[in-house]
Amino acid sequence: MKRFFDGILSLLALLFLALPMLLTALLVKLTSKGPILYWSDRVGKNNVIFKMPKFRTMRTDTPAVATHLLSDPDRWLTPIGKFLRKSSLDELPQLLSILKGDMSFVGPRPALFNQDDLIALRTASGVHFLTPGLTGWAQINGRDELPIPQKVSLDEFYLNHLSFALDMKILCLTFLKVLRREGVQH
Repeated sequence: MKRFFDGILSLLALLFLALPMLLTALLVKLTSKGPILYWSDRVGKNNVIFKMPKFRTMRTDTPAVATHLLSDPDRWLTPIGKFLRKSSLDELPQLLSILKGDMSFVGPRPALFNQDDLIALRTASGVHFLTPGLTGWAQINGRDELPIPQKVSLDEFYLNHLSFALDMKILCLTFLKVLRREGVQH
C-alpha cells in the first residue's frame, strides 16, 4: 500500500511541480558552472547504495563529505545554494527516486555512503530495513540540529510505530516546517 501511495503521489507531485523544478534548474545553470543535478551516493533499504538526485547547491570542487563536516560550509555554496537549501527546493528531484522506488515519502533520511557511524547505528537498531524517505520522524524533530544517536533513536521510534496515520502526520508537519524554514543549518 505504501509503495502504491508513494508512486501515485510522486507522479502527481512531479506533474504539479514541473514548472518550479524547471525554473530552479534554469537558475542553477545560470548561476554556477557544472551540472544542474548532483547525484549523491546514498544508503538505501538493506544498506544498498543508490544514486539520489538533488539540485546542485555546492560548487563542483566541494569535498564529498556531509556539509556539517566542512570547516566553512558557506564558502562552498553556489550563489543560490543557500536559498535552495533553506527553501528545500534542492530536494525536489528526489521525487524521481521515490517514483523509482529507491526512496519513500516518509522514512529515515538516506545516509551518505561514508557516514559509517550513522549506518552502523541504524543497522544495529534494524532501521536499515526501512526504505529511506524524503522526510521522516527525525526530520520533523530537529533535522540538521540533531546528533546522530538522537536521529537514530527517532528513526527507531518510526520503525516501531509504522502506520499510515503517522506518515500523514509527518508529511503535514514537514510541510509546516518547510514553510517556516525550521531546522536547516546549511
